[in-house]
Amino acid sequence: MPRDIPVGNGRLLLTFDSHYQLRDLYFPHVGQENHAGAGPCRFGVYTETPAGKGELHWTSSNKWSIRQRYLRDTLTTSVSLDHRDLRLSLYCNDVVDFHRPIFVRKIKVKNLLDRARQVKVFHHQDFNMWGTKVGDTAYFDPELNSIVHYRGKRYVLVTFFNAEGQKIDEFATGTSGFHGHEGTWRDAEDGQLQGNAIAQGAVDSTIAAHADCPADGDATLYMVLIAGESRAELIELHKWINKMTPQGVIDRTTSYWRLWVGGTNINFGNLPPKVVDLFKRSLLVVRTNIDNNGAILAANDSDIMQFSRDTYSYVWPRDGALVADALDQAGFSDLARSFYTFCQKTITEQGFFYHKYNPDMSPASSWHPWVIKGRQSLPIQEDETALVVWALWRHYYRYRDIEFIRPLWVDIVQKAAEFMCEYRDGRTGLPLPSYDLWEERWGVHAFTVATV
Repeated sequence: MPRDIPVGNGRLLLTFDSHYQLRDLYFPHVGQENHAGAGPCRFGVYTETPAGKGELHWTSSNKWSIRQRYLRDTLTTSVSLDHRDLRLSLYCNDVVDFHRPIFVRKIKVKNLLDRARQVKVFHHQDFNMWGTKVGDTAYFDPELNSIVHYRGKRYVLVTFFNAEGQKIDEFATGTSGFHGHEGTWRDAEDGQLQGNAIAQGAVDSTIAAHADCPADGDATLYMVLIAGESRAELIELHKWINKMTPQGVIDRTTSYWRLWVGGTNINFGNLPPKVVDLFKRSLLVVRTNIDNNGAILAANDSDIMQFSRDTYSYVWPRDGALVADALDQAGFSDLARSFYTFCQKTITEQGFFYHKYNPDMSPASSWHPWVIKGRQSLPIQEDETALVVWALWRHYYRYRDIEFIRPLWVDIVQKAAEFMCEYRDGRTGLPLPSYDLWEERWGVHAFTVATV
């Protein structure tokens, strides 16, 4: 997973690249419906240089020194950006609220000059609702004082706040990725957005907030992004965050993740603190790849699209079973149970699992044929079916939660066991051919035999 600092809550997931640009925005499922996968959503500042000339610098410029981390034991980012030529630095924290589909970025602007100056903070939204640039609308909503992108039942709102409340000082909507139009981020390069209030089709938008920084002083802004399935939902969430405040979202979410990761039942003994920190960080990052309906995603990175026009944002039952078992061992049995329930709803009536699944439980894209050498074949990797049963047994052995296991015994274990007993060579007793765990070869493989 090459994205640097994913933040999410099991329903809304955002990822960033090495330039601290938003690259992926998944909603309402982790790994499904990427509304920002076509190109970077740029982030930058416009201000006077030490020589007095106004310049815009996106974070994609190599003049920025960027360090992206998390606050310890949380999914709150800690991002430092320094621009030596501008004599300017930014320090940012990003969170997705632990319960609501709301993203908040705190931006502390530090002016390192010995004179006051205004710093304009720009953020560019190159959204693709439902994953395509067809039939989208971007408009300025005066009631919400925000830019809103929408198509059908997918809405994304973006705005700024400062210490006094909500504010957008400049905005623009326009065409992007069609007939040579690069987008409204080009409009920002002279430091002034033109204020076009609506665009439809292949669209983008850019917003700006002004920060007045004293000499050798700082100012703080907040960027807020809200996802919803209707404008009415945006209105309710907008009211909530105005009451809670962006800083309140950061504080409560930071506390939540510290409480969450502290729930592990591992006795670390004399392990070095760095090892313990890595263990906890791994748990937190894994959690960003798990949908609230139990889907455990392999990875969420749209860059692979340029190679195969597909992604790894799918559930492989094998991979999910191994991760669920690790979560069980770490003490997070609730997440493991969600995965087993996901499996209960996706296993076929014949008792096997398909190649992979989408987070909404539908069968995903596959390269396994249904006919091999003129004969019908099952497009499966049988080890995926076997490992779900294996992991479920280990879960029961560890927790003895028989009330939870009872329906899964009928819907998963019995079905899968009967399938694996029947799907055998009558002469050798070995499993019949299926694809190997590397998904390359059809045959009878040692790993598959061992799992069955």
